[in-house]
Amino acid sequence: MIDKLFRKPTDNIFIQMFRYVFVGGTAFAVDFFFLYFFSDICGIYYLISGVLSFIISVLVNYWMSTVWVFNQDNIDNKLLEFNLFLAISTIGLVFTEILLWLFTDVCGLHYLISKIIAAAIVMFWNFIARRVMFYGKDLF
Repeated sequence: MIDKLFRKPTDNIFIQMFRYVFVGGTAFAVDFFFLYFFSDICGIYYLISGVLSFIISVLVNYWMSTVWVFNQDNIDNKLLEFNLFLAISTIGLVFTEILLWLFTDVCGLHYLISKIIAAAIVMFWNFIARRVMFYGKDLF
């Protein structure tokens, strides 16, 4: 079971979702840390910090997703692959920034709580879009 979940290449959606949540959790931790660091330590406005932390976490997520979650060794054009990944991530960033602003400025939540809620919502967009992009398949 451990081998199946963590080591073997797979196109099983449930194993990919497990791996994606694991990778997403790691990328989220990186994103959350840098959001806090840039906002509270460096004094940068939280929406700008959100973009900066996002860029760092996307690089972590890209590397882990392509190597471990979706196993795209068969994709020849890595530049095209990265640009598609970046396009999906950028749409996710727009969703995240809107939700971050909405939950923080409109609903009055602390920006770090808003980030947690926004990340949970946007995670589903990212998974579905990346699965379709990397496999050209429907969700199921």
